[in-house]
Amino acid sequence: MSPSTPRPPSAPARTAPSRRIKSPQRLIAESGTDLEGHGLKRTMGLFQLVCFGVGAIVGTGIFVGLSDSVAKAGPAVVVSFVLAAVTCVFTAFSFAELGGAIPVSGSSYSFAYASLGERSAFLVGWCLLLEYGVSVSAVAVGWSQYLNELLDSLTGWQLPAALSAGPGEGGAVNLPAVIVILLAATLLVRGVRESARATAAMAVLKIGILLVFCAVGFSAFQDGHLSPFAGSGLGGITAGASVAFFSYIGFDAITTAGEEVKDPRRNVPIAILVCIGIVTLLYCAVALSAIGALGADEVAGRPAALSLVVDRVTGSSAGGGVIAFGAVVAIASVVLAVMYGQTRILMSMSRDGLVPQVFERVSPKTATPVANTWIVAAVFAVPAAFAPLDVVVNLTTIGTLAVMAVVNLAVLVLRRRARDLPRSFRVPFFPVSPLLGIGFCLYLIWGTGWRTWLQFAVFLGAGALLYAVYGRRNSRLAAAPEETAGPVPPGA
Repeated sequence: MSPSTPRPPSAPARTAPSRRIKSPQRLIAESGTDLEGHGLKRTMGLFQLVCFGVGAIVGTGIFVGLSDSVAKAGPAVVVSFVLAAVTCVFTAFSFAELGGAIPVSGSSYSFAYASLGERSAFLVGWCLLLEYGVSVSAVAVGWSQYLNELLDSLTGWQLPAALSAGPGEGGAVNLPAVIVILLAATLLVRGVRESARATAAMAVLKIGILLVFCAVGFSAFQDGHLSPFAGSGLGGITAGASVAFFSYIGFDAITTAGEEVKDPRRNVPIAILVCIGIVTLLYCAVALSAIGALGADEVAGRPAALSLVVDRVTGSSAGGGVIAFGAVVAIASVVLAVMYGQTRILMSMSRDGLVPQVFERVSPKTATPVANTWIVAAVFAVPAAFAPLDVVVNLTTIGTLAVMAVVNLAVLVLRRRARDLPRSFRVPFFPVSPLLGIGFCLYLIWGTGWRTWLQFAVFLGAGALLYAVYGRRNSRLAAAPEETAGPVPPGA
């Protein structure tokens, strides 16, 4: 066969697994990002995208987790929130650069595919499945608890324990947790426009409730409650920041909307940075007003601290009902946003042949991956209804941190490998910012302990086995290498 003779279609060139790296240009071309987007429609504007990000971030972290951060740092928890935001910004910068340069639905999975290769990308997707799955199930359980609190505040009646808690918590099935997941799935399959509108409405509502809380708290503000400001010293502030850091997780879901956002190269980076700014200001204001009203000792260790503050300041138990309503709305929006992100990541993996094709099918009527969404809802609903999730919290944490470290690494790799790739946003202080992001993630991973490392190693081993058995054999990149991928749209 002469050098000019094309390879027969029956014998496609195959790429060694270690060299299966999909270029950013090919990712963009295959997703149709510069066209309409692989059956998806561009219906989300910047405002809706910002609300989507706020919806994914603001939830149990502030309504429930504030008391844990205060217990660590005392009145200096405000500094802890700022410190957590600063450290989170390093990774947010990396997500903003890659989200603007590679605006596709795969988010971290696609970024890893373009920089580190197929096997690493599959393992990132595997970690995201754990992160999103456990977080949705856990958040749905929290929604169930707040729904009962709201019902008690409004009617004096609660759902029986048999229907509002899993077997590990003295019940039979957590029915409200299943219901909120199914409601989110129903919204998602109706169309991204409807989902975006619902998320925007919920985001505006919960921000409004938190602003009202701040007004109530500041009306009873006492300077003496801030003294001593940092009684536990720098160690307390750092410990508080470690807890508060996870209140910011969720902004990465913005990049999963890359194929359904208008002008994604502009709007995705802006939305990420605006969300971090809004959430930081909101968290600091809520923490300062709560401590100023009651003092750190009263707020620390109280899961329903916000309700307590409003009840004490107003002298009425109605305040707790308002906060419970805000928490129900806030947590529901997190379920919706995170489920959306998971379905889009699975769709990207299916598009590459690494998971079954059912996950990439888009309904021509609703322009949404309907089967994908219902499968995800069914899988997430089972642990929400029955399983104790606290046993895998640390495993989820280390998986999330590993993904964030990979995204920072992807920025470093692509700056060298794809220097001409159009970037609407560039990480400032490069390469210091992504290196600091990697270092901070590794530091927190080190703090999870050797048992969690062992669990994570087993989890990654299972993912690697799944890739070897299914993903590597069905990879579309292996069957159609980079050189046969076809033309790339101009400006991709």
